[in-house]
Amino acid sequence: MQRQNNNTWTKNGWRDFPSRQQPIWPDNTIRDQVVDEIAHLPALVFAGESRSLKGALAEASAGNAFVLQAGDCAETFAGCHGPVIHDLLKVILQMAVILTYAGEKKVVKIGRLAGQYAKPRSSDVEVVGGVTLPSYRGDMVNSVEATPEARVPDPGRMLEGYFRATATLNLVRAFTAGGYASLESVHSWSEVNGHAISKDPLYLELADGIKKTIRFMAAIGLDYSLPQIKQVSFYTSHEALLLEYEEAMTRVDTTTGDWYDTSANMLWIGDRTRQPDGAHVEFLRGVHNPLGIKIGPTCRIDEIKRVLAKLNPGNEAGRITLITRFGNEAVSELLPKFIQEMKNEGARVVWICDPMHGNTRSLSQGLKTRRYRDVLGEIKRFWQIHNSEGSVAAGVHLELTGSPVTECLGGRNDLSENDLLLNYRTHCDPRLNADQAVELAFELASIIRPNRS
Repeated sequence: MQRQNNNTWTKNGWRDFPSRQQPIWPDNTIRDQVVDEIAHLPALVFAGESRSLKGALAEASAGNAFVLQAGDCAETFAGCHGPVIHDLLKVILQMAVILTYAGEKKVVKIGRLAGQYAKPRSSDVEVVGGVTLPSYRGDMVNSVEATPEARVPDPGRMLEGYFRATATLNLVRAFTAGGYASLESVHSWSEVNGHAISKDPLYLELADGIKKTIRFMAAIGLDYSLPQIKQVSFYTSHEALLLEYEEAMTRVDTTTGDWYDTSANMLWIGDRTRQPDGAHVEFLRGVHNPLGIKIGPTCRIDEIKRVLAKLNPGNEAGRITLITRFGNEAVSELLPKFIQEMKNEGARVVWICDPMHGNTRSLSQGLKTRRYRDVLGEIKRFWQIHNSEGSVAAGVHLELTGSPVTECLGGRNDLSENDLLLNYRTHCDPRLNADQAVELAFELASIIRPNRS
């Protein structure tokens, strides 16, 4: 196959470019059979949904909406379980209603789910129990089980990942369109397996206020059965890491003739795979989904300019979201330069803050954790810097779960290092639990609430 020039694109053209973070499958014939089977399976999402998300992101870039992108660090096949999905969706809905009602902002809700089954790793190997093994790269590649056999990449896991994503998405669609997401249910959302949020006076006051508003609408004859009350728009996203899977899920939209990756509404490119001349950028430049780009401390501004030129040559609003992950200590030094350069370029981008990855630290017992105060601190600095630079801070990108895990330190329950082992369950990075997530939503609401003075 000939290398693609700047004016042509095919969905398998990325294969002629250097690729990183791709598994080495033991049998390419089996891999090709799996990819072909996935290519003949139905789409998970539809092009019209992805276009709607792009429009919503364009609103956020103008300051007219707030982007809440949240979900698991890495989904697991075992986590494809009704109560697990239900609890995650519940906490995201809680956060969204807090931001809408207390923060007075329309919220664009994007889940890190129904496809976040693969993870980039900083090393090809890891040491588990004193044994050196191939790194766990997510359930779509290999198993977290600490044996050499379980760590061999298995292409059949891509097919299982497709079906797990299908099941997850079916349940999410049922919840968000079938009445559970109705604002009338706002009180029931607080009943999260005995979590402290069910007793939080701030949340209960907010829920009572929403219920009173709905009753007032009914009393004066307004129709509160509108979709805006009964349903929510909920989009899916994941890192476009396994290019063979993403290629198989990419199809032509029959209404426009454009290519869309139908594995998710939004895809992002990671801090380790955004090389301007790399396979991931080459693949993503041809799909019309809205795209995210992770920007960490090692990222160079000229590199991002080159990536933007390839991914968004028409400078379309809502097409590109820059997801910064500098860390609480470095954000004040690094972020202003990026904002200034993007303004000088006239780049139309959506700015959101990932306050998780730059604030990860390892403890002496080998566990990774994050401090709630660092997460909140980076978010506050992110908003302050954008306000100072005359730019728009549009949202956050969070790793969280609806389960009562003990993985991140602090929060109002003041989790300490001694508490981590009580319920430390992540296979990759530490996540905010439901209480910490909702606490953070109230902090965010105070940050984004319009100044009425």
